[in-house]
Amino acid sequence: MFKQLSNRIFWQRLLYSVVALIALTGLVTLMGFINKKSSEQACTDVHVVVLGDESFVEQKDIVAMLVEKYGELQGRTLEALPTHEMEKDLRQIPFVFSAMVTIDMDGLLTVRIVQREAVVRVINNKGLDFYIDSQGHKMPVSLKYVPRVPVVNGYITEPYNGTLDTIESQLVKDIFKTAQFIRADSVWSSQVVQLYVNEYQDIELVPRVGSQQIILGNADSLDRKFEKLMLFYKKIVPKTGIEAYKSVNLKFAGQIVCERDERFKPEDLMVTQDSTYHHTTNSINTQ
Repeated sequence: MFKQLSNRIFWQRLLYSVVALIALTGLVTLMGFINKKSSEQACTDVHVVVLGDESFVEQKDIVAMLVEKYGELQGRTLEALPTHEMEKDLRQIPFVFSAMVTIDMDGLLTVRIVQREAVVRVINNKGLDFYIDSQGHKMPVSLKYVPRVPVVNGYITEPYNGTLDTIESQLVKDIFKTAQFIRADSVWSSQVVQLYVNEYQDIELVPRVGSQQIILGNADSLDRKFEKLMLFYKKIVPKTGIEAYKSVNLKFAGQIVCERDERFKPEDLMVTQDSTYHHTTNSINTQ
């Protein structure tokens, strides 16, 4: 019985080996056929897909760039088209996040581009401007397309050489973090129209409604700071009016420091019961 079992195992293994050999032979034959077809098949068309909400990159520009470097694409054999080199060249475009070039057996060359997404536009103290994308990289402005993002200017010394680059200063990192926070909230993205960096390197918010100076400071504790700003709009503004204060300082932990507009007298201002005056400043405890 043991001998019969051994024979059965032997023939099973032999059968599996024969099937595997046949499959491998078929695969080699198929690959040879595909390679032969690829060497003979000509590129019949070029299809460019540009993904993303921005319009930095246009389909016609991608095709024109590839044709300029590699010559006319249609009519070339698939084997003669250096897809990997094309991808590398496309990734060198500062507005391109990723690029993939594929060719199917019918000769269709497809280029898929994912654009970088701008979060904020920065203008430094020398007048040089650049965008910061969603990955935290500096990228150039475009003459063809202007995305709807907040602009920040003021006392910003961050340099820019006109190419895709990394952020150098903590200030611009804070600007990027603040812009991301605002962008993620529909209320603040509607109310905050611009950012400004003052001479003390504090980030200020420029509101759509109201003319007061809103001092944010750095990007630490953004949740808490914007909660205090919401408190200002919900609890203080209805009682004093939007123009009663010329500045709102959110830098200090646990309180909002509001400086009165000199046109308003203290007795003209109705403030919450937990607020106290200090000369021209109204400090409101939020703890």
